[in-house]
Amino acid sequence: MAKPKTFFVCNDCGAESPQWFGKCPACGTYNSLEEQISIQSSVDVPSRGGVSSWQSTQTNGKSRAKPAKARASLTFDQITDRQIARWESGYGELDRVLGGGIVPGSMVLIGGDPGIGKSTLLLQVSNQLAQKYRILYVTGEESGQQVKLRASRLGVSKNLSVVNEENVTVVETTLPIDPDSIGADLYVLPETDLEEILREIDSLKPNVAVIDSIQTVFFPALTSAPGSVAQVRECTAALMKVAKHEDVTMLIVGHVTKEGAIAGPKVLEHLVDTVLYFEGDRFASHRLLRTVKNRFGATHEIGIFEMVTDGLREVANPSELFLGNRDDPAPGTAIVVACEGTRPIVVELQALVSPTSYPSPRRAGTGVDYNRLVQILAVLEKRVGIPMSKLDSYVGSAGGLNVEEPAVDLGIAIAIVASFRDRIVDPGTVLIGEVGLGGQVRSVSQMELRLKEAAKLGFKRAIVPKGTKFPDLNIEILPVSKVIDAIIAAIPHQELTNDDLEPDEDE
Repeated sequence: MAKPKTFFVCNDCGAESPQWFGKCPACGTYNSLEEQISIQSSVDVPSRGGVSSWQSTQTNGKSRAKPAKARASLTFDQITDRQIARWESGYGELDRVLGGGIVPGSMVLIGGDPGIGKSTLLLQVSNQLAQKYRILYVTGEESGQQVKLRASRLGVSKNLSVVNEENVTVVETTLPIDPDSIGADLYVLPETDLEEILREIDSLKPNVAVIDSIQTVFFPALTSAPGSVAQVRECTAALMKVAKHEDVTMLIVGHVTKEGAIAGPKVLEHLVDTVLYFEGDRFASHRLLRTVKNRFGATHEIGIFEMVTDGLREVANPSELFLGNRDDPAPGTAIVVACEGTRPIVVELQALVSPTSYPSPRRAGTGVDYNRLVQILAVLEKRVGIPMSKLDSYVGSAGGLNVEEPAVDLGIAIAIVASFRDRIVDPGTVLIGEVGLGGQVRSVSQMELRLKEAAKLGFKRAIVPKGTKFPDLNIEILPVSKVIDAIIAAIPHQELTNDDLEPDEDE
C-alpha cells in the first residue's frame, strides 16, 4: 500500500505548501500551517476549464432536450422508514441527555476537565451495556492492568477480557464475580495505533466501541504528533466512517483546552453526532453532564451525578441537592426555579451586601452571569433607590450550579434587597421572572413546568410576572409587574417590638 501524500494548509489564508514552514509564505502568519492528507478520488471530475468541452461531448455540440432523471438521489417518498430502537445505557440521567437512549451507529463525544470522571462514567456505562451487547473499550492512556484495578474499585464484578497488545490474543482475567450476575461481554484493548484499532473492530465486530481518548490515537501515515489537529481530525473521520458503515456506536473521550473547549478545536464537534460536556467543581461531589449538540434529540439537557467511593451515582431529585436548609433561613437568600432544557431545578440564591471600603464597589458572582448581575444592581439603584454604588455585592448559587438564564433575575434582585435590609424572605416562596431595565418583571418560558416543580417540593407561594396564564396547582400565585411590587410581596414588613428596643444583656 503506497503511503498517502501530505501537504500543508494555512489556517488563515488557505494557501497550500508542500512542506512545513514556521511562517506562512503567503500571508506571513506564524505557526498556522497544518498537515493534511491528499485524497485521490476514484471518480474523474471535470476541471473548470473542461466543463464546456465535457458538456459539448455529451450533447455532440447541439442542445438536446432530455427529461430530468436522478442518478443516485432519492425523494422522501422513496426513502424507507426504519424505526430506530434506542439502547438503554443503564443510567437514566445519561439517557435523558442523549434524548432517550443511545442511537445505534452514532458517534458521541464526551469532554471535560482532567479528573472529572469521564473514564469512570464510560467504564460504568460499558459494564451496563455489556449485559446485552458486545463492548470494546479502547484505552490509550492506561494499561489493561490499570483498567482492571479501576474496574474492581468501581465494583464491575463481571468477566473482563483484556486484549494483549503484543500478540493480539485474548487473555481472560476474572474480577470478583457476583453470584447473581452473568458474565459481561466487555473487551479492553490498550492501543493507540488507529490501524490496529480498526483491525480489532473489524475482527471483534462490537456493538459499542469506547475510545479513551481520541487525543492519544494516531494515524501512522501522518508525521504530526498525536493530539494535533490533523491527527485528531483524520482519526475521528476514520472512526466515523466505521460507525456509519458497520453500524458501530462510538463513545469518544475528548480532552479540553484551558478555555474549556474540546481540543481540536471545533473540528471534532462538527464531525460527531452528539457532544456532551462533563462539568463540576473538583471540591464538590456532584457532576453535571450537559449536551450542546445532539442530532437525535434536544440540546441543553443536563444529567446530574454524584461522585461516591464506588464511582458515579445518579441523583434522583436534583432540587434537594441545590436547595439549602429551609428550616433555618438566613437574611439575603431567595429560592428560584431554573430550567436546564426540560428539567426544572429549584436553587437557592444567596446574596451579601456590605458598605464598600474601596473607591469603586466590588461585584462578584458564583454560578450567575456577571453582566446580568451588574445590570440588576443598576436597576435596583435607579428604579428602587438602593445606593448600590456605595455597596459591595456578592451573589452565589447553592451547590455552585450555573444558573445564567433570565428567569432567575427576580430571585437575584430580591436576595440583594433582603441582604441590604437584613430581612428574611419567606422560605415557602419561589421567585420566577426576568428583570427589565425599566424595573418591570417580564414573563419567562416553561412557567407551568417551573410551578409544578415548586408545588411538588412543598412551596406554598410563587411570585411570577403579571399577564401569564397559570395552571391550577396547589400553590398561591402572586403576579407582579414591577420589581418594587415583588419586593413588597416577598419581604414582609417587620415592625420593631418592645423587646427589640431593649438592650442586650451582654451590654
